[in-house]
Amino acid sequence: MTDGTIWLAAPPRSIAFGGYHVVLARGLTPDELAARLAAAVDGAECGVVAVGEHTGDTLLELIGDTFAAIGLRLGRAGGWTYAVAYGGWPGEFGSLEPVSRGGAHVCLLEYEEENGKPVPPQFAYFHDGGLLSACNLHLDASWGYTGVDGDPETARRLQDLLTAAGLPDPELDRGETHRTALGVVERFFGLSLPRAPIVEGALPSVLLEPA
Repeated sequence: MTDGTIWLAAPPRSIAFGGYHVVLARGLTPDELAARLAAAVDGAECGVVAVGEHTGDTLLELIGDTFAAIGLRLGRAGGWTYAVAYGGWPGEFGSLEPVSRGGAHVCLLEYEEENGKPVPPQFAYFHDGGLLSACNLHLDASWGYTGVDGDPETARRLQDLLTAAGLPDPELDRGETHRTALGVVERFFGLSLPRAPIVEGALPSVLLEPA
């Protein structure tokens, strides 16, 4: 079963405390995606350590209260491989352009929900080592939103769909803007993400640990 991605906008904490960091990929196995994400951690050479199957809660228990490690729960659904991050992921990953090398399609959906600034939810889509499109999903000019970035043709088509959906709308609640923008992105790229296995089930899990 696949559920799209709109459920990520359900407040509060659609996945875990801190928000969500989800990477979807076509053209990569779960093991390949985990290895490439380990290589994308800034400032540290990380290895991938398999730790069996975990729910979100049991993986967080394994990581511990200090969030010193990054955990990933891995799966496949609707033609997409996905990795859901737990623990100390905020601010730790560099650009995911290299993750999409070799013809892979890679989509990042991220929201630091507990960040006091507050940081808006982020979307970015990469293919074959380059950025196709990216924007913040609050479409908030105070956070530098001036349209969709990326490949001009792809960015223009996505911006046209956001405009057709009535976005950005400064009078609209940010939660509704988040939900609506996620829906536009989901339909444009055909994204699928199963809620029940991620929120309620156990999935193969790894830790990204300094080598």
